[in-house]
Amino acid sequence: MTLAALAGLALVQLMIAMSPGPAAVLTIQTAASEGARPALWLSLGLACGVLLWAMAALAGLSLVFELMPWVQTGLRVAGGLFLIWIGISLWRHAAEPLPDAGARPPRSARGAVWLGLWTNLANPKALAYFAAVFTGIIPATMTWWDGATILAVIFLVETAWYACVALVFSRSGPRRVYGRIKMAAERWFGAVLGIFGARIAAG
Repeated sequence: MTLAALAGLALVQLMIAMSPGPAAVLTIQTAASEGARPALWLSLGLACGVLLWAMAALAGLSLVFELMPWVQTGLRVAGGLFLIWIGISLWRHAAEPLPDAGARPPRSARGAVWLGLWTNLANPKALAYFAAVFTGIIPATMTWWDGATILAVIFLVETAWYACVALVFSRSGPRRVYGRIKMAAERWFGAVLGIFGARIAAG
């Protein structure tokens, strides 16, 4: 691939990452309520989830869905139920105060990575993008080197964006603002994710 084509791919991927969705909600909530460290680990998990979708797309994800539509249905239902679970968890813990800055984060690095990974694997936005749009913008005569480069660009863009979000919302100013609106914001986030997940699961 040419540098121009890679730059275009990176720009599209950045726009997808920046669009509102479950990943952004969780990154903001984790950074503001738990601090930078767990949010950065969450960012790594989110990037790994997107990377797996990209690898599946390069391996022929759209063809699998065409031949076995029940696989797509199963993934959609499972993803919707996972988003509902996240929404319920946010609602239940919305009234809890923010932990003091520097306190031991309630979520381990491993737990944060796994949460990020499963969040983007269950993300219907990622499913739709990589099953339809992404396969249309990659070159038809792609080499192994092209594929590896594409995967590296996607991983770096996703990691960099969510790491930036994590670092911004873990700072004292945004934390104070978030602390004042935490209960309302997390209940709103939880309700939105729950409704979104229900609509996805119902088809």
